[in-house]
Amino acid sequence: MNQPYVPPQEEPPRPSAVKDLFNGAGYLLRGIGWMARHPAQWLFGLIPALIVLAVYGTALVVLALQIGDLAGWVTGFADGWADAARTSVRVVAGIAIYGAALFLAVVTFTAVTLLVGDPFYEAISVRVEESQGGAPPEPDVPLLVQIGRAVKDTLILVLVALAFAVVFFACGFLPVVGQTVVPVVAALVSGYFLAGELTSVALERRGVLRKERFARLKRHRPLAVGFGAATFVVFLIPLGAVLAMPGAVAGGTLLARERLVDEPEPAAGLAAQH
Repeated sequence: MNQPYVPPQEEPPRPSAVKDLFNGAGYLLRGIGWMARHPAQWLFGLIPALIVLAVYGTALVVLALQIGDLAGWVTGFADGWADAARTSVRVVAGIAIYGAALFLAVVTFTAVTLLVGDPFYEAISVRVEESQGGAPPEPDVPLLVQIGRAVKDTLILVLVALAFAVVFFACGFLPVVGQTVVPVVAALVSGYFLAGELTSVALERRGVLRKERFARLKRHRPLAVGFGAATFVVFLIPLGAVLAMPGAVAGGTLLARERLVDEPEPAAGLAAQH
């Protein structure tokens, strides 16, 4: 007996890229709002961020004190130039060096803080999910495997961020573009990677590891960039990275829960039409 023909269900249209950018930034605001309603969880999440901040802050202060010597070292080719030209190129070099270091610090701060504070942020993520209807069970993965995976992911992110930092440092020497376009591009790139790190807690709990996590973010790139870039800007504010870190984790959990889980594979939709 022939089965009645059932036409394939069309996927609902996705929001425009611009709307998704704002929706992504909205997840950060929602995460911060959740923390405002749960101040004990916010204080709990500050502990690992403060530890990492102390290390990063010391490194950035030392770099700032040595920036003149470093700028002179990388612009040795300008030693014989006129004073005005030599000073100008060294100022640009100093800005590029510190900007690249700041980019590297912001991108890796989240990964290192999540690594150091894994039990803290895992607990916060679970509380956020429970407030939204329930958290999935903890994956049956040995603790040493989880730690090894987290260390590996952090090292990979540091290497990728370092490569981008070198590129942005070199582009910083471009007149006008290096001081205008490059910082914007750096914020967007770092935002994408920040989104990957901040959604990792909720997605790894569901068995979605780094490669698949970024594949899902790629399918929602404007949403991920909006969330991550907003976080990047907040993290640039003095103490913003520490104060907003718990809220960013909460926002990443909401983003993962509502937009990145239980998605059909791209081929599945095509197969259903045949």
